[in-house]
Amino acid sequence: MSTTTAGVVFVATLIIALAAVHIPLGDYMYRVYAGTKHSRAERIVYRAIGVQPGVEQTWGVYTRSVLAFSAMSVLALFFLQLIQGHLPLHLHEPGTEMTAALAWNTAISFVTNTNWQNYAGESTQGHLVQMAGLAVQNFVSAAVGMAVAVALVRGFARRHTGDLGNFWVDLVRGTLRILLPIACVFAIVLIAGGAIQNFHLHDQVAQTITGAPQTIPGGPVASQESIKLLGTNGGGFFNVNSAHPFENPTAWTNWVEIFLILLIAFSLPRTFGRLVGSTKQGYAIASVMTVLALISVTLTNFLQLRHHGTVPTAAGAALEGVETRFGVADSATFAASSTLTSTGAVDSAHDSYTSFGGMMTMVNMQLGEVAPGGVGSGLYGMLILAVITVFVAGLMVGRTPEYLGKKITPREIKFAASYFLVSPLIVLVGTALAMALPGERAAMANTGPHGLSEVLYAFSSAANNNGSAFAGLGGNTVWWNTALGLAMVFGRFVPIVLVLALAGSLARQGHTPESIGTLPTHRPQFVGMVAGVTLILVALTFLPMLALGPLAEGIH
Repeated sequence: MSTTTAGVVFVATLIIALAAVHIPLGDYMYRVYAGTKHSRAERIVYRAIGVQPGVEQTWGVYTRSVLAFSAMSVLALFFLQLIQGHLPLHLHEPGTEMTAALAWNTAISFVTNTNWQNYAGESTQGHLVQMAGLAVQNFVSAAVGMAVAVALVRGFARRHTGDLGNFWVDLVRGTLRILLPIACVFAIVLIAGGAIQNFHLHDQVAQTITGAPQTIPGGPVASQESIKLLGTNGGGFFNVNSAHPFENPTAWTNWVEIFLILLIAFSLPRTFGRLVGSTKQGYAIASVMTVLALISVTLTNFLQLRHHGTVPTAAGAALEGVETRFGVADSATFAASSTLTSTGAVDSAHDSYTSFGGMMTMVNMQLGEVAPGGVGSGLYGMLILAVITVFVAGLMVGRTPEYLGKKITPREIKFAASYFLVSPLIVLVGTALAMALPGERAAMANTGPHGLSEVLYAFSSAANNNGSAFAGLGGNTVWWNTALGLAMVFGRFVPIVLVLALAGSLARQGHTPESIGTLPTHRPQFVGMVAGVTLILVALTFLPMLALGPLAEGIH
């Protein structure tokens, strides 16, 4: 079987598997968020944190709950990293202690679901911090994104109310009923595939064939690996992330990891359709996500397999930076899936991709990571684009735009437009500042277009809460830790505030009955319009910068 054929089969089986779980998982998540009964474990948690689960919240209270919980999470993880040298299961590797700037960047990174890592995990973070700090945030940061998405959907579904649900209930249910059970099952699957799960420190030594000793790192890897992918987090236990055989041992575990990345994000549109009372609307959103994802996966594979350049031509594909266990095609699919979502996990070196292949990973993030996007964030990002699309369509025909029975007035479109502008503003301003400062340009391992691409990739990754990187950028300095940390904070929480404000505005409206002038939002024409608006907006925003970076490098 040729490499191309094997890659097609790999993607086809993923599509079949995701289609098979779309309805059952989507319906299950609908029941989780629409249900009114609380389990005994949930009631214990509510009592412990002083929450009344039957009391709903307005968008302002819901927003303050999200921000307060996230702020406390940052502080807890920040101090946990600084004191880890005094805790059990610490590695005590010389010269790898966490500085305050790095600890702050890492805390921000995991709380915002970005998981940008300016450190080597196996030599910097102790096992206790990995489990009690990083893995915990992998769960709850994903649950926060899902909660915000559900709150926005309630805004569309409800009428004449200011209530959007209870953040604490949504957080606990998303964690205990959805993320935790699935992550436990797939941790066992990964262990069966060869991923490690132990408490060994760096005390296991093997002899190489030359007789030299080699230290074998250990740790509770599989349990963190499953949630890092399921929750579209992406932070690796080891420095090389999912390219490490202890995290991702074989070709079939590589398939499982991609499946986990896409699992919840591709099922949430079904949940959306059930909550708004129209599964057709859910299928429309899922279709937009699928169209954009297939375009990206196809292009990324084509650009990595087309033998551009002397060495790739001789090797048969762009093999540099690719694990031979997975091959070029499956690695390209992993890269596209990771950057189309907010995962950022890698099983190959994106910095080693061809200029155009590397550009695709950047464009995936610059789309807003909506195909299917991060857990929760992909759904609310796509719904924002749907709102913008019906607004544009309304302008064309001279009618007040409507979506799901709600009028899109100037107030709603201001929230939606502001949401879309946040990420480009952070990416372009951050890149411009970094390139304007000679000292910060020194962090680039390359000059010229590829050096610019490294910086553009870093801010695209941080602002869109992805976390992957072009490895040529040395980001572990005070300036880069601070700048990228701020990009993660604003890139995560400003959009969340705007989404919840939009949800509150929609929930206060009544229902506008459909008329002959209402734009059908469940048909193929609307799917094409949303995909087209997404691509056009991104092209208009980022094309000049891409022309100076990867496009210039590829054409040269």
